[in-house]
Amino acid sequence: MRRGFQLKPGQRVLVIEDVWTTGGSTLEAINVVEEAGGCVVAVGALIDRSGGKIEFPVESQAFARFAIASYEPEDCPLCREGSAAVKPGSRLLRSAS
Repeated sequence: MRRGFQLKPGQRVLVIEDVWTTGGSTLEAINVVEEAGGCVVAVGALIDRSGGKIEFPVESQAFARFAIASYEPEDCPLCREGSAAVKPGSRLLRSAS
């Protein structure tokens, strides 16, 4: 969604993402659409990294599902070996430039 986008009251919207990890960005998009007067009818993603564990308030579908382990830093085997963690996604990369 771009700054200044507009929806007609009750306009039906399909939210599509590239990758779901926690579903947070999709939930944010649902909230933005609803605040703008739209109605999210379903959500989708190319890849669901949660293995299908994410629940949304509307119908959801992903092209591929993978159960990829996620750890807190104190439980991460790679962290214990000294490997540096990198946050997934590009939100912080865009805001840092």
